[in-house]
Amino acid sequence: MPATRTVRASARAAPLRDRAPRPRCRPRVGCAGTVLRAAGHNALVTAAALLDRRELPDATRIVVKVGSSSLTGPDGRLDVDRLRALVDVLAARRAAGGQVVLVSSGAIAAAIGPLGLPARPRDLATQQAAASVGQGLLVAHYTRAFADHGLRVGQVLLTADDTVRRGHYRNAHRALNRLLDLGVVPVINENDAVATDEIRFGDNDRLAALVSHLVHADALVLLTDVDSLYTGPPSRPGSRRIARVDGPADLDGIDVASRGSAVGTGGMITKLDSVAIATQSGIPVVLTSAVQAAGALAGDDVGTWFSATGRRTSIRLLWLAHAAKANGRLVLDDGAVRAVVDRRTSLLPAGVTGFEGEFEAGDPVELVGSDGVVVGRGLVAYGSDEVPRLLGRSTADLRVELGAGYDRALVHRDDLVLARRRR
Repeated sequence: MPATRTVRASARAAPLRDRAPRPRCRPRVGCAGTVLRAAGHNALVTAAALLDRRELPDATRIVVKVGSSSLTGPDGRLDVDRLRALVDVLAARRAAGGQVVLVSSGAIAAAIGPLGLPARPRDLATQQAAASVGQGLLVAHYTRAFADHGLRVGQVLLTADDTVRRGHYRNAHRALNRLLDLGVVPVINENDAVATDEIRFGDNDRLAALVSHLVHADALVLLTDVDSLYTGPPSRPGSRRIARVDGPADLDGIDVASRGSAVGTGGMITKLDSVAIATQSGIPVVLTSAVQAAGALAGDDVGTWFSATGRRTSIRLLWLAHAAKANGRLVLDDGAVRAVVDRRTSLLPAGVTGFEGEFEAGDPVELVGSDGVVVGRGLVAYGSDEVPRLLGRSTADLRVELGAGYDRALVHRDDLVLARRRR
């Protein structure tokens, strides 16, 4: 275990702050093979979800994500005809009375020609520069295409950070809702010009899943360059289309490690990670190709339908499970692991044997067993400067020695998500 820097304890416990740190570069389900679920009894709220693709035509609000590979030609440059074809489909949806939020990649592709680049740049600095130039060009194309249908668009540049920090989330939620109330089609992209890891991992897939939660969408439609999820790479003989996935067990034995045909910068694994974020928070997903977008929105039997497997989750716990960066670790003894995992209790100082990293009260930390296996993640109630004198001690002892402010849980169960191994 890495050495831990311990700071002198303060006289009083730091309050739990209403803030969130910067998110991880990729969703937690894609980093360590774990899926996180809420542990507290107040974690889930009830909301109806679409049960079948045939209900999609009646959905009030849908998020559509299109990857750069669906908007570019063989030369890697933006194909305006493909963009306009997609806009025609989305405009028809608007004309039928449904609200559409578009999460669109393609900024870098839009800049390749104007900047005289031979291909998509590989170095981060040139990618950021291209994104800065291309974003305006991309939105200009969307503005003209939607204007042909009498619709206005509003550009919204987000990072995952903006969808999970509480203050940023509320502001984004209000802005997007107001745009939709005004009849505007929000065109969302990741703020690639200032992104670091996000720009390299195709994070618009995760962003689309988080945006779906942010705008309380009825469904998420992921448009890529393959028409469906298959049992193996689509080019492999014998691979079969999977029409419906009702839970993780339906993916047992499915080979998604190979890219098959190119899928933007992410690949099918990235798509399934974003599907997990959406479906586990009560939002069904359709994955299909851009050329089948009209059929997907009409509820036709195209692509793959992923049923919602959970109920709507609070954004705080969704952030904690899928996007938050852990600032440290708490090491639990075997009894604490059983209490937290099996009995869904809060984590008390008595069950913690060690820690690593530097963190403040309110920061997310990983909870690991004595074997180093992650069992959950939670918002810690104390800073790392205070934790050393709490380890292994009962709350009763701490109350007597340090005062009533120190008799609370190290991580409360309502601020805790548990990890389970992916199938």
